[in-house]
Amino acid sequence: MRKLIAFASGLLFGLGLIIAGMANPAKVLGFLDLFGAWDPSLALVMAGAIAAAFLPMQWAQRASRSLSGEPMQLPDTHRLDRRLVLGALIFGAGWGVAGFCPGPAVVALGAGVPQALLFVVAMLAGMLLFKFFDRWTTA
Repeated sequence: MRKLIAFASGLLFGLGLIIAGMANPAKVLGFLDLFGAWDPSLALVMAGAIAAAFLPMQWAQRASRSLSGEPMQLPDTHRLDRRLVLGALIFGAGWGVAGFCPGPAVVALGAGVPQALLFVVAMLAGMLLFKFFDRWTTA
């Protein structure tokens, strides 16, 4: 049952990304081009996502278990540190250069968008590099 819920959730998320245009790098880059031909439509998508997630997040913060029975795992700190800022800068730079962030890139890869393959390979390399760097700095 848990795998079915995870599959249905992923499918719904992916369909939402496609319908919203988040899997289209040209649409995303148009949104990020504030001083050119700015496309504000993704701001509406983001506002809608925040509105749709507001009540479930309120529930999740009070619950000890998810709907599938798994222990609820939410961040327990709001600390803003160097690692978070550096990661956000790298994430934003990658999003601005490629027009993809991880979720839409995987959806676009599944839809056969050729640019997504390069992004996903670079993303996986970055994840491996982080894992190596994190082990090296914490050892």
